[in-house]
Amino acid sequence: MNDLIIASSPEDARALDAVENHHAQLAGALAQHVGAVVAAAEAGAGAAAARDELVGWCDRELVPHAQAEEKALYPAGLAMANARLLVEAMIAEHTVITDLVDTLRDATPVRAAALGVALQTVFGSHLTKENEQLLPLLVAAPDVSLVGLLDGMHELLGEHEHGHEHGHEAQPAAGGHTCGCGGHDEPGYPELDARAVPHAIRHATIFGALDAVQPGGGMVLVAPHDPLPLLAQIEQRAPGAFEVSYTERGPEAWRLLFVRR
Repeated sequence: MNDLIIASSPEDARALDAVENHHAQLAGALAQHVGAVVAAAEAGAGAAAARDELVGWCDRELVPHAQAEEKALYPAGLAMANARLLVEAMIAEHTVITDLVDTLRDATPVRAAALGVALQTVFGSHLTKENEQLLPLLVAAPDVSLVGLLDGMHELLGEHEHGHEHGHEAQPAAGGHTCGCGGHDEPGYPELDARAVPHAIRHATIFGALDAVQPGGGMVLVAPHDPLPLLAQIEQRAPGAFEVSYTERGPEAWRLLFVRR
């Protein structure tokens, strides 16, 4: 988000950051799951499992998040004359999202890939409205407390997702591999190009995508620089969870392959 947002309190400003970071994690996880569905459809193998993983994640994370928004955030927006029509449109988008998830449940591989891309597109547009229109209106309103609206709503903040451990740092081995395995190829893994993600939410988006990688699965990350601080943060969040290898080292892009052990 490029525009400066003036929050009515420091607490609301911190709450806004927390919500936006959780949105980025959801977007990253959805991109990973949809990428896996598309890759499976193209490979002609594992399509049903990838589809079921996407639907299961939506049932656990995406749909409850939408329901929590309607319960916690949207009533305040509906009460504001300058936000009411926006919120009504966003509620309609929730209906589209849940319908897409329901249609996905028994979809054929090609149809599941198309539905997944549609779901990612709708959700991306929805998050833009929320981050850049609704949330700024709520945090700027002197009679609205974003902290109060979010009280106890873990589905909006993602606090239930991880018990992060600290004190571990990733140390890439010689040749750029944290796994020391001599390198991996890239067998149709989904790719996340972090260069296209706004800097403020880049790490949160990557964390969300990696959280969605299943054991034995992987993800290709394209970064604008050598992401050593990011690797350290990933190791802190999930010590030893990933084998990491560089497949390209600049100067335009750094490509890293993450495979979950």
